[in-house]
Amino acid sequence: MARKERPLEGEDGPLLEFATALRRLRHEAGSPPYRDMSARAHYSVATLSGAAAGRRLPSLDVTLSYVRACGGDVGEWERRWHAAAARLAAAGAGPGRAEAPGPGAPGAQGLPYVGLAPFRSEDAALFFGRERLVEDLFTALTRHRVVALVGASGAGKSSLLHAGLLPRLHADTPARAVTVLTPGPHPLDRARRALADGPGPADGPGTAERVLVVDQFEEVFTVCADPAERSRFVGELVGAAKRPGSGCRVVLGVRADFYAHCTRHPELVEVLREAQVVVGPMSAAELRRAVVEPARRAGLTVEGGLQATLVAHAHGQVGALPLLSHSLLETWRRRRGAALTLDGFHAAGGFEGALAQSAEALYDSLSAPQQRLARQVFVHLIALGEGTEDTKRPVDRAELGQDADTRTVLARAAALRLLTLGDGAVELTHEALIRAWPRLRGWLTDDRERLRRHRQLAEAARAWEAVGRDPGALLRGAPLALARELTAGGGPVLTAAEAEFLAAGTAAESAAGDRARRRTRRLRLLVGALACLVVVAAVATGSAVRAEDEVTRQRNDAVAQNLAETSAGVAAAEPGLAVQLGLTAYRLSPTARTRDGLLSALMTALPAHGKEVVAIAYRPDGRQLATASGDRTARLWQTRGAGRPDPVATLGGHGGPLRALAYRPDGHTLATAAADGGVRLWDVTDPAAPAETAPVPGHRDTVRAVAFSPDGRTLATGGEDTTVRLTDVGDRTRPEPLAVVGGHDTAVFSVAFAPDGRTLAIASGGRTPIRLWDLAEPRRPAPLATLTGHTDVVGAVAFGPDGRVLASASDDRTVRLWSVARGARPAPLATLTGHVTAVGSVAFSPDGAVLASGGYDTTLRLAGTDLDRALAGACAHTGPRITRAQWASYMPYLDYSPPCSGLESP
Repeated sequence: MARKERPLEGEDGPLLEFATALRRLRHEAGSPPYRDMSARAHYSVATLSGAAAGRRLPSLDVTLSYVRACGGDVGEWERRWHAAAARLAAAGAGPGRAEAPGPGAPGAQGLPYVGLAPFRSEDAALFFGRERLVEDLFTALTRHRVVALVGASGAGKSSLLHAGLLPRLHADTPARAVTVLTPGPHPLDRARRALADGPGPADGPGTAERVLVVDQFEEVFTVCADPAERSRFVGELVGAAKRPGSGCRVVLGVRADFYAHCTRHPELVEVLREAQVVVGPMSAAELRRAVVEPARRAGLTVEGGLQATLVAHAHGQVGALPLLSHSLLETWRRRRGAALTLDGFHAAGGFEGALAQSAEALYDSLSAPQQRLARQVFVHLIALGEGTEDTKRPVDRAELGQDADTRTVLARAAALRLLTLGDGAVELTHEALIRAWPRLRGWLTDDRERLRRHRQLAEAARAWEAVGRDPGALLRGAPLALARELTAGGGPVLTAAEAEFLAAGTAAESAAGDRARRRTRRLRLLVGALACLVVVAAVATGSAVRAEDEVTRQRNDAVAQNLAETSAGVAAAEPGLAVQLGLTAYRLSPTARTRDGLLSALMTALPAHGKEVVAIAYRPDGRQLATASGDRTARLWQTRGAGRPDPVATLGGHGGPLRALAYRPDGHTLATAAADGGVRLWDVTDPAAPAETAPVPGHRDTVRAVAFSPDGRTLATGGEDTTVRLTDVGDRTRPEPLAVVGGHDTAVFSVAFAPDGRTLAIASGGRTPIRLWDLAEPRRPAPLATLTGHTDVVGAVAFGPDGRVLASASDDRTVRLWSVARGARPAPLATLTGHVTAVGSVAFSPDGAVLASGGYDTTLRLAGTDLDRALAGACAHTGPRITRAQWASYMPYLDYSPPCSGLESP
């Protein structure tokens, strides 16, 4: 009989609620003894009972093991854990109170990684991999009075300045005065205060020198609205450094996409010509130091497979460092003992998914009113790009309100390091959040025009205040009408100054009404004269019609492009609406982009595994589909044409997560590859009772790719040892090595034979993610071509049945189609964007009608490849017809014309 648990103690809160729910789950499972649960979960009795004690939040791995032992829903409990972690973090406890390292751990907050936030000077003990660049910057500063540090968003400029340069300056001359500032909305005031606080000119030997570091210099273009103040700020900075006898040196941290803005100022042109240090991507060795050294300082280890995966993701990606740091922090929270593991990395959401998962955990922890408020807050903290990427913008805390819900949203977001609160201001911790959080990108897409209007209103209100509220600076006519529209229907909350400005404009317009009516009467006298111009106007009608047609075409192109992007943004939440938006976009402007958007919206999604889907293969007859997952299983599915497949069997037995699989052309043999380095052959003649036949030796590390040649005699395998091995498996009980294909600088993630067997496609990370090899002589493969276009690691490749098309799947969340009919001269065909996470697998059905792809969100997605057929059947799967209100929201300039008019209204 199970021993009765002690009553839960303590105040109501997320810990008590979580423990109560765990106990309820165990009770509903029949109250199994903890000893029995320990045998199933592979955790000790004390660990499992402690998970439900309510004293601290258990780790995610312990929680999910507890849930599995009680037969609970793992996906639901993973969401519960993240929600509880977010609430604890907002309350100051942090999602892993029990996970905190000992007092000797590195970092200002006892954490081995800083997450999304940039490194500060107090984090210098964790800052690795940029030692050479720190010395380059220090040397440049000793030679020049003004130095510009230039790099892309996410390249690590702020971290380099705070955790690299500042400690280096203090180590060189402890008495040196160093001041750090960001420009903000009024940079001139900040610069003058900083210059006044420092030491005076260097009048004699031994006088202390001053260094002024301007981080996020691009704020002078995005946040400062006054061009005159901007020019004076630049002039004073450079002048203070160049003045004879000055003891001041200046370092400017500039985002690369604002480089052209800097060249508009002659003082900066001279600086950029003489003294600039460029921040590029870290080398593989530098990345490994950044990953491994902080863990080593904290007494931790990083699994080899995790190191390789992180380096493959970040290598060559100049803006990837915030995502790398955040995924490491979230992997640390899910560590196993003293080890950071690849399983923990995937549980955190992967490279980009870790940040999106943290943001979604915050969003899910909020009430409905707080979620609406969170949308307003996050969008308000972003400056929309004009020829540049969107950037973060610090705002005054008072602009966001002081109510309890606002305080809750800000506190929880700050606890998860998504927002930074300080000095009376609020800002995004890093701009990587804009790129990595799909929900935020969707908000920006939906609200972009409204946001621009609000910013224009705010700037006009500031200008009105600056000229003493001169009536001549008030809005009138259409600008005033647009500003009034902005506040209708739950628009943005205006500041007091903005509201007064709008009210003054409305009053002035009303007072001018009588004058306008008098002018109207006078204008009527001119009507007769205008009638004489009708004849002349008729002559110009033909030209006007042609001009109108061109304007209409350009408008349709712009609307269609925007609709295609919007369709991708709403696909996850409202797939039926996404299809109708995609159809409308394609009919307005049938371009390659709108075609790709429509095919993406028409992808069918279904849950496939408990973890990421890393490999897909069709049986040659098309009646069976196999999928492999990080949950250490392969699954066989019975296919039904282009419809939803049904699962029929599950294969296990590997010592680690499965990474790849492939059918032999006869359809009776299936090869599977796993993280333990092994490749196994299975007899799947009877899909309900598969049987293992023989292992295939060769690789020393994780095998991530496997494929059979069309004649079934050659097996290609690739893995983290960066090689592809060709093996003769004509006798499946006695495999014989043929050749080793090398030359890749990162792990090999996928291999595929062309239908004629003469070409092999290989996918990996690094500088050449896709390579084609000529296999005319299987024992001496020759390079044929490279394919570039993806912006992240390519995890899978697959040839179409005619061999003329190659599909590739990438961590950049896209599936691309390539024309490879000309061999050495491949060309892009289409890009599918239906996935919301990294895509790890792809395969064509044998008839080429269906393209299957699997993602790290555990789903399998099916896309039709015949556009005409897809168009004909699109409306059968969209659900309720788009409403007039939805149409007006997404297409206000077009007359209501639903693309699927036969559907019922909601």
